[in-house]
Amino acid sequence: MTAAIARGQGGDAPARLASALDYAVTPGGARIRPTLLLSVAIACGDDRPGVSDAAAVALELIHCASLVHDDLPCFDDSDLRRGKPTVHRAYSEPLAVLTGDSLIVMGFDVLARAGAADPLRALQLVSALATRTGMPMGICAGQGWESESQINLSAYHRAKTGALFIAATQMGAIAAGYEPEPWEELGARIGEAFQVADDLRDAVCAVEEIGKPVGQDVLHARPNAVKELGVQGAMKRLKDILGGAIASIPSCPGEAMLAEMVRRYAEKMTPGALSAPVASRV
Repeated sequence: MTAAIARGQGGDAPARLASALDYAVTPGGARIRPTLLLSVAIACGDDRPGVSDAAAVALELIHCASLVHDDLPCFDDSDLRRGKPTVHRAYSEPLAVLTGDSLIVMGFDVLARAGAADPLRALQLVSALATRTGMPMGICAGQGWESESQINLSAYHRAKTGALFIAATQMGAIAAGYEPEPWEELGARIGEAFQVADDLRDAVCAVEEIGKPVGQDVLHARPNAVKELGVQGAMKRLKDILGGAIASIPSCPGEAMLAEMVRRYAEKMTPGALSAPVASRV
């Protein structure tokens, strides 16, 4: 990540935009998506670690770009991200748009550079990441669903949040020389679980706990699991999804390691506020 950002800041780059690139990706948050990608690659043997690293960096750059764009006034109009002012608050709206755009291009540049080590895998990684970034199945589609009068909640969640988790599992497999298709279900299930957990955090947590505004689903009238199922129903849904995720792990040398990783994610996904009595959260 550091090397990729440094390339974007080189030469006669405009100073404020160069600074915004670094601001948008640090601190890094949990880095869940690249960690998942690398975990899948390792479970599959990881015979091209340089390609796997490039895939993980590219995926995280796309994710960070999506956060910069999501926070803009035309979408979520958020003031905080990861406990600090959002990019458009810190640098201006035009620079936030350019920062997100630059990070997207940078992600694909990272994969192109990895082509020297394995051209075929690099091309497959570019295709997989493009599919889960744009239309009709990527995060752009996920954002687009919010402009529809009738929303397919499953398709919305699969595109808005699930897309980059599917990219993570499939790109990890590709980077290690495995076919990506069997890994789609695992990514989709983890992505759906992450979205339900995010809906729960938005409904029951405080700003200080998650480092970004809460109550946004209600404010923006977004479809969400808590509205549809209630807090307890959403919690049950979260547990069911994660159980299915473990069962969906394809056969690979590191299958047991991946199952344990998903179990650890399950523990981390549950919002801490849900350990309090329900009456205190009303």
